[in-house]
This record gives sequence, C-alpha cells and structure tokens, in this order.
Amino acid sequence: MSMPFVTNLERIQTLFNVPHNLSKPNKKWHSAFVTIYCSRALLSHFESTVPLTKSNNRSKLSPSSSYTVIDLDTDHSFSVSQTTLTSLVKEKNEETLQNLGGVHGVVSALKADIDHGVPGGDDDDPNDVKRRRDAFGSNTYPKPPTRGFFHFVIEGFKDPTILILLVCAALSLGFGIKENGIKEGWYEGGSIFIAVYLVIAVSSISNFRQSRQFDKLSQVSNNILVDVVRSGRRQQVSIYDIVVGDVVWLKIGDQVPADGLFLEGHSLQVDESSMTGESDHVEINGDKNPFLFSGTKVADGFGKMLVTSVGTNTTWGQMMGSISRDNNEETPLQERLNKLTSAIGKVGLAVALLVLVVMLVRYFTGNTTDEHGNKEFKGSSTKFDDIMNGVVGIVAAAVTIVVVAIPEGLPLAVTLTLAYSMNKMMADMAMVRKLSACETMGSATTICTDKTGTLTLNEMKVTKFWLGQQPVEEEPHQSSVHSDVLQLIKEGVALNTTGSVYKSKTKNSEYEFSGSPTEKAILSWAVLDLGMNMDELTQSSTILHVEAFNSKKKRSGVSIKRKGNNKIHVHWKGAAEMVLRLCSKYYDDASGNIKDLDDDKKLAFEHIIQGMAASSLRCIAFAHTEVAKEDDAGSKKVRKEGLTLLGLVGIKDPCRLGVKKAVNDCQQAGVSVKMITGDNVFTAKAIATECGILQPNQDTSEAVIEGEVFRNLSIEERLNRVEKICVMARSSPFDKLLMVQCLKQKGHVVAVTGDGTNDAPALKEADIGLSMGIQGTEVAKESSDIVILDDNFASIATVLKWGRCVYNNIQKFIQFQLTVNVAALAINFVATVSAGEVPLTAVQLLWVNLIMDTLGALALATEKPTRDLLDKPPVGRTEPLITNIMWRNLLAQALYQLTILLTLQFKGEAIFGVSSRVNDTLIFNSFVLCQVFNEFNARKLEKKNVFQGIHKNRLFLGIIGITIVLQVLMVEFLKKFADTKRLDWGQWGACILIAAISWPIGWVVKFIPVPKRPLLSFLNMKKQ
Repeated sequence: MSMPFVTNLERIQTLFNVPHNLSKPNKKWHSAFVTIYCSRALLSHFESTVPLTKSNNRSKLSPSSSYTVIDLDTDHSFSVSQTTLTSLVKEKNEETLQNLGGVHGVVSALKADIDHGVPGGDDDDPNDVKRRRDAFGSNTYPKPPTRGFFHFVIEGFKDPTILILLVCAALSLGFGIKENGIKEGWYEGGSIFIAVYLVIAVSSISNFRQSRQFDKLSQVSNNILVDVVRSGRRQQVSIYDIVVGDVVWLKIGDQVPADGLFLEGHSLQVDESSMTGESDHVEINGDKNPFLFSGTKVADGFGKMLVTSVGTNTTWGQMMGSISRDNNEETPLQERLNKLTSAIGKVGLAVALLVLVVMLVRYFTGNTTDEHGNKEFKGSSTKFDDIMNGVVGIVAAAVTIVVVAIPEGLPLAVTLTLAYSMNKMMADMAMVRKLSACETMGSATTICTDKTGTLTLNEMKVTKFWLGQQPVEEEPHQSSVHSDVLQLIKEGVALNTTGSVYKSKTKNSEYEFSGSPTEKAILSWAVLDLGMNMDELTQSSTILHVEAFNSKKKRSGVSIKRKGNNKIHVHWKGAAEMVLRLCSKYYDDASGNIKDLDDDKKLAFEHIIQGMAASSLRCIAFAHTEVAKEDDAGSKKVRKEGLTLLGLVGIKDPCRLGVKKAVNDCQQAGVSVKMITGDNVFTAKAIATECGILQPNQDTSEAVIEGEVFRNLSIEERLNRVEKICVMARSSPFDKLLMVQCLKQKGHVVAVTGDGTNDAPALKEADIGLSMGIQGTEVAKESSDIVILDDNFASIATVLKWGRCVYNNIQKFIQFQLTVNVAALAINFVATVSAGEVPLTAVQLLWVNLIMDTLGALALATEKPTRDLLDKPPVGRTEPLITNIMWRNLLAQALYQLTILLTLQFKGEAIFGVSSRVNDTLIFNSFVLCQVFNEFNARKLEKKNVFQGIHKNRLFLGIIGITIVLQVLMVEFLKKFADTKRLDWGQWGACILIAAISWPIGWVVKFIPVPKRPLLSFLNMKKQ
C-alpha cells in the first residue's frame, strides 16, 4: 500500500472523527464535504496507479478556478499521529519504532533536535510550543469535579440530631398551624427550621471554603519544575508547560514528566512501581528498552528523553483522570478530638434522656402549666393535637440539649486552624503536604538538618585551587598551569558532569550554567578562569562508561575515547579524601611533573584538605589515568585504580543570613538542632560553629561524630550517645535514618530535612519530613510532610512556631467550648429536674450552638503565632490535650455562669420584678453575653492580660461585633422567632455587668497554681 494512500486514509479518518456538536446546516455541509473529499482521494490514488485512457482524458473535469484551502492535517504538518505515538510507548512497540526510523526518526517526525530541543526562544519560532500544544494537547489531565457547596449542605443534613430536629420542627409547625392558624401557628416550628438551616449554612460555607483552599494547595504542590532544552538552552519550565517534542533532562530523583523515548544518557534506571507495582528498578537504554512512562521516578543515573505524549494521552494521565483525590485526611489531633467529642456527647445524651423522661412525667401528671397558668394536660379532656404539640416541644428541647452538648465545633476548629495555618505558612515559604505535620511540628523536640542550602546559601564559588602541594594564586589560572595538566582538568570538568553551559548568540550575552550548585561552581570556574570550551571538548571525545555521583560513594567517574587518537582516558571527581584514596601518583607543580604518592605525601594532602575544610570550604579533587584498550575491552565499569591526582579546589558556600538566630530560637524553645552532612569533619565543625549549633569552645569529642563511626557503634552505645551528638559528618542517608530511629526510641519527636532520593527512608521514618523546594528531588518531596520552598533553615523555625500556634489555638477553643457545654448542660438539667421547665428554648440553644461552634471556632482558630510560643518547652507525645491550666480556667467560668443563671432562674422575677417571659429573656441574654466576654478570656490560657495583641486580630474583633449585633436583633426584633421579650436599658446593663464579671474572675483565677501532674492521672490512681 503506497504512502500517499495511507496518508489520505488517515485524513479521511480525521474527517469522520469530527465532534458531533455541529448544527444541522453544518452537518449537511460536513457530510457533503466528506463525500466529495473521499471520492477525490480514492480517485487520485487510482489515477496514480492506472494509466489514463483517451476516454478518461476526455471525461476529466478541469479544476475550478475558485477554491478554498482547508488544512486537513490536525497534527499541524508533523509526519506522525498522536495515536501512533501513544500506542508506541504504552505498548512498548519496538516494531512501530523501527518502522518510524527508530528514536532518531521520531525526533525528525516531531521536528525536534536532540541537542537543541524544540524552538522556544525569541530568536527562533516563538509560536512553535503553542502549535505543539494545539496539535498534541497540554500536559494536564481532567480532574474529577471538586465537591460543590451543595455537597456540604447535604452532608450537614445527614447529621442524625439535625434530622430529629427537622422532624420535630415539621411536627411543631403542623400542629401549630392547625391549632393557631398559619398567621400565629408557624412561629415555633418555623423558628426551629430557620435556626437549623442557619447552622447548616454557616458550617457548609466554612467547609466549602476550606475544601477549595486545600484544592489550591494541592495544585501548587503538583506543579513541578522540569529541566528542558529549548533553542539549545537548558531551562526550567513547569511540568504543565511540557509539550510533545521537548527534550527533557533527567537525573536521580526526578519524576518523568510525560511519556517518551530515551535519547542518551548513562546508567539510567527507573522505578516503575507506581505503574506496574514491581519494586525492581528497570534499566532504560537505547538498544532494548528506550520507553519512559509519565509518573515514574529516576532511581539512578542520568539522561535525556524525547517527549512523545502528554496529559491524557499518557498512561499516567489516563489513570489519574479517573482517580478521585480525597482530602478527608484525619490528623492525630482530630482523632483525639473525635474521642473527646464522643465522650462529651455521651454525657449530653444521658442528660437529654433524663430531661426528656422528667418532663414527660411532669407533663402527663399535670404538673406543667401554660403561659396563662392553666394545666397543659387535663387527662382525657385534653385534645390530641395539644398532647402532640406538648410532646413535640419536650422532644425538641431534649434533642436541642444533645445538639448543644455535642461539640461538633471541635473538628471544625481544627480544620479552620489547619487551613488558616497552611495558607499563612505558604507565605512563610513552607508548603504543607500532609495536614498532620502542622500540629506534629509543634511537638518537635529535635530537628536534624542538612548543611548545604539549608544552613548555607547554596551559592557556591571556587575560591581555592591547589596543584600538587602548592596553591595556584595567580588568576586567571590558565596562565600559570602547564598546558597538558590544564587540558586534563578541563576535560575532566567538561565530560564528567551532569551540568551544562549555554551562551546565547546575541552580542554581549553572558554564560548560563545549569546543574547542581557544586556542578555550576566548577563549570563557572573552568569556563571563566581556565578558558574551557565545553562544546569543543564534548565533541572531541566519545563517552564510553559513566559512574554517576550518589551520596554513598560521594564521587563520579567517566571513561572516554578521544576521537583524535582513539586513546581511552578515565576521569574521577568527588570528595577530596575519597578521591585521594584512589590515587597512587600526583602532579607535583604547575610544570606537569608526575610523582609517586607515598604515605607521607598523602598525609600532607590530607592536611591541605583539612585546612581548606577548617575555612568552611568544600574540597573537591580531580584525578585521571590513561587506560590501555585491552584493559578496557568488555569492561562496563570505570577504572578506579592507579589514578593520578590532578588538583584540588575549595568551594565556598557562605552561611545564610539569620540562620544563627533561627538556630538560637529553636534551642531556646527546647528543640535540639543536629547537623547531618556529607562534608568532612573539619568543614562540618566550622559551619556548625558559624551557625551556632556548636559553641566556639565546646568539647567536640562527643558532640561531633562521623557517619561510619556512628554506624559501627552497638545499639546500646548509639542510644547512649545519640542525644549528645550535635554534628554528624561524612554521613550517608542510612546514617541519617539510623539517627532518626535512635532518637524516636529515646522518645523524641523528630523533624528531618532531606533533598536527595536516598533521604526518602529518613523522611518517611521521621515524625515530620521536611524536603527542600529548590534542591529537593521529586522523590524526596513525595516522601516529606512539608516542603521548605526557599531551602532556608529560618523557614523551618517559622514552621515550628506555626506548629505550636495550631496546637495552642485548638486548646483555646477547647477551653471556650467546654465552658459553654458544662454551663448549658448543668443549667438545663438542674432547672428541668427542680422546676420542670427548660429555661433555654430549642431556637435559643441552637443560636448558642452557632455562636460557640462556628463563630467561636473562626475567632479563636485564626490567632497568629506570637514570639512567646518559642519560650515554652515542646509538648510531649503523651501530654494531655486538656491541661490542668485549662481545667482551672474553664471550671471557674462554668461555675460562675451556672451560679448566676440558676439564681436568675429561681429568683430573677423577684430581683428584677419582671414576668417569667422577660426573666427567661434575661437568662438567655446573660448566657450569650457571658460566652462573648469569655471568648476574650480564652485568647490567653496562662497570661493575665487577655487583650495583648488584640488590635492585630481584626477577624476576632469582627466576629465579636457580629455576634453582639445578631444578639441584639434576636432579643429586640426577632421576639417571636427567638421566643424573647424586649429588654429596657437597665436590663441590658444588668446582663452586660453579669457577663463582664467573667473578666476579673478570669484574671484572679490565673493566680491559682496548678499541679504539673495531669488531673485525670489522679483519677486513674484512685481507681487502681
């Protein structure tokens, strides 16, 4: 079958695949056009294969002079379709790949370039990326629809107590209208309906807002930056901006951003467990398996890939589009609060049942009267409607007691404070991936931190260069070093690197260096000081084997074949003492003389390395050897014996501004800071002293240890020493994991920072895993709980403060909520049992519930962290949620409220000389205002000045204002709705005075000392 015919068939198929959303006239035009085009396509094929006869010639129609050109090629002139590309990688179809001309054929078909990528700069075609996106789609996938507002409304109606209240409201409404007519009879039932809907509306709005906020944060956390080559320039773009044809750089720890094909690289291994479930790493190469899947992780090596499918055309995209992400993660604190809520709810249920029984007995024995003093139940002469109305009112009151007793505001308060804190932490350069980390961070007792980029700026620069045992002081260094030695150093830098150098063709443009900070520092030095030409060196040699750098070996090697003479050379680069161990010779001086490296000379080099390290320099060594062809034949490893030391460089990475203060803040807060680094002991000591982790004259015999020494200690020795260690040098990721495990065994709450793929086990093992946003790999970020966006230790100290703030805000709200619960339950229970009536109606109790649950949570859960939070020791794992201080505060306030309200219940009419309806209104008004004033007391659990910093929390003041305005409306204008009577100025003044007394009581009670031992532990002792 000829290629033109296949192409025509593909185009015909495209016409049939046009979406079915056309209008009727357009459908007719479309059908006509398809018929004409199909006929012409088939005719043109047969004309090209069958010779035309004379009759054919005579019958051939001349082309019309008026025509319209229609672009039928939906792939915008790319000679390969998206369907082919998708199935190519998805099915690992090697036959299709060969038919397309191999990987290079696909590159040509997609109009890309292995070295220069796709056009993406202003100098090239700026619209090329858009064309590719139009042709092959964007690297996004449709997510399941987010839960709308009505979802939360429906969830609110599923609450059993709300359903019972609605049934009671419906019955009350029906009987009320039947008895008193629609004009008067709807008040009681309608009031309960309105109050229930108001509670549901407020909680639904709050939950809906938090859900949207979490969705936004999730979108930010999924926005990964990817290294691509466009117009020959290596640059970082968002994963969402990747297009088909892009050339992507991959290194250890990266997530493969789209489906694609392997172009070039070394030792590339991929973890496909997220796709296949297989834990073994898959080797990727150009010969047998060049297929790369979106969503997989690079486990080892490095390389370049060609993107062939993006978004929903990838296997990962199709899978993710069908998965619904659930944000209903429960944090440990929420679980503890749910238990507390359940316990309080059981007490409330018991009280409600008792109230129900007592009131029903009193009703049916004729001991209850209506507002006119007449008996409500008169035996058989009482109408059925009146009995049902009375019973419904009693049931509604009992159910409302349950509603008030169950502190459903506690989970809401946690959600609010966590959402608020997450939002604020984002502004403070910390992105929370797991909600539990917010609160757990407040309990952290130890922070194990990396050095590079966290304590230091990660802005590296080569400041020292040693050739042999002599420093090269002259700059540029190329003028004072022998040409052969200089060439070997430049060759070792250019070919043994994962970085790259780019310089625009425009006039006066500067060099751009890509790669890790260490790689960028070395490349910058080689180009600017040694005059290295990266392109020239990479083209003059062929790379045979590569041994990629990792945190365990702390070195990387490469074997190359020079194209000029076919000689094989090996280059090594890495931590100076590691490379030094592999060397048997060294270049003595700038003249290029080679000498044997005996033990004395090695010791001299070790002193040079230690001297640089003591000056806070990271020391890197370069080594080289020439290999005979027969020695290299068949070997897949880079030779590492008998190397010649080329030189040493010292790289300066200055400490971050403010890091010493941040470390000091953590130490003052009772949090131990430990530095774990891959650098040698001397560099580690110097940086730790500069950052304040070690004191200048501190004895370091126990405070500083090497990873290998720590690893080889017995379990008992490790547990004995682990708390004393401040610095661990030359550590591997396994050593970091070991330290975390030891600290946890000692009862510490451990936070750990990590940026590499190998840090993942330690990040998962720690109570709080902190990954680095800039230098962190995607594997590290996925294993962490919080991403530090600016890689700065000061941000970690801020996270600690926010963690404590979350815990503190929750405790404030618990104290406030329990005060209301205790007071409301006690007054209803005592009044019902003694007087046979509930002083607070169903609507009034629902209003109190709204104030304390929703508005109270919003007011107290959004307090910002203060400096004094870091003056307290960390909260231990087993410390109770309700402390003795909280018990003292809430019992004092609840006792006061109970005393006042019961006094008003039994003596209020006589004291104020008012009717029972006005007295009930006084009780209701005083109770609500007591909660408003007590909200101020709840702001500070220990401090006597509860107004400190109140002007900064406008939300708190706004909620207090709204609550007071609504309360005035309830009492003065919604009399029938709330079952209240208007109060005069004197009565309002009395209510405010009663409520205001809670302030001096709150101030006085804080002078009462409390035992350190938790109150509930005394009860357990008595039981035993």
